[in-house]
Amino acid sequence: MPASVNERVNKRREALRAAGLRPLQIWIPDLRKPGFAEECRRQAVLVALADGQDDDLQSFMDAALVDDASDE
Repeated sequence: MPASVNERVNKRREALRAAGLRPLQIWIPDLRKPGFAEECRRQAVLVALADGQDDDLQSFMDAALVDDASDE
């Protein structure tokens, strides 16, 4: 008889624990929630406005890009 789903899951979890890993539960925003997309847009606009007011941001990003390319 094949192993039940619970048995297979437990076996997999034990193998992961034996490999030195541990389970972790995280909570994330519910993308299906009404208003979620609008809130994302609102926050994106705020970030864009703040970025537009930061004169040093583009220089910083250019320097980071050059630094990253030299690592390759």
